[in-house]
Amino acid sequence: MWRAAVLTLYPAMFPGVLGHALAGRALGRAWSLDARDIRAHAIDRHATVDDAPAGGGPGMVLRADVLAAALDAGGDDGRPRLLMTPRGTPLAQARIRELASGPGVVIVCGRFEGVDERVIEARGLEEVSVGDVVLSGGEAAAQLLLDACVRLLPGVMGHEASGDSESFEAPLIEHPHYTKPREFEGRSVPPELVSGDHKATARWRRLASLQATRARRPDLWAKYVASITGGVDKRRETE
Repeated sequence: MWRAAVLTLYPAMFPGVLGHALAGRALGRAWSLDARDIRAHAIDRHATVDDAPAGGGPGMVLRADVLAAALDAGGDDGRPRLLMTPRGTPLAQARIRELASGPGVVIVCGRFEGVDERVIEARGLEEVSVGDVVLSGGEAAAQLLLDACVRLLPGVMGHEASGDSESFEAPLIEHPHYTKPREFEGRSVPPELVSGDHKATARWRRLASLQATRARRPDLWAKYVASITGGVDKRRETE
């Protein structure tokens, strides 16, 4: 079973959205979740977990000794230790696949102005960002990461190939999707998708994926072009 541990000041936030739909149905079957209260490891009678930043400035910083104690209480069983923070490495689907194929994760949810750098270094925390945004805390980011991992676990998705043709796997974004009715407010389902010709459908989806990536994600398009041409943009493929 894939095991997730989350260290947070607000354990009641979990499982949250993870208790519903695919992740919720798989919880206890394909994966487990342990929400641990960082405050339980405070060392004074006021249960203090933060203090003013060294050198001055606004806000508070999560103490190194308190967070280290919370991490140490769970032992070190080799699972990656992640810290959700906007200054971390942007999360990518390739990293999600790596995490999902392992034994699980230990996630630290940051709060306040941040976490004392010394505990990040001393406990080998991998800093991870879910985007160029600042949240009130790492809990929502942790749930996003866990949802992305859990859906890739064996038996969680209804169709095991569902995750193989999604956005960022190529690295391209996914083609548009259509269903019934065939006509909607003057807009039709592309004829290739209802032709019954599987090769025509595959060609259309490939071309639509290429076009969407080039138009919406120039960063991914550049990576794709470099991977197949050595950096020369052969635009005729998508025109």
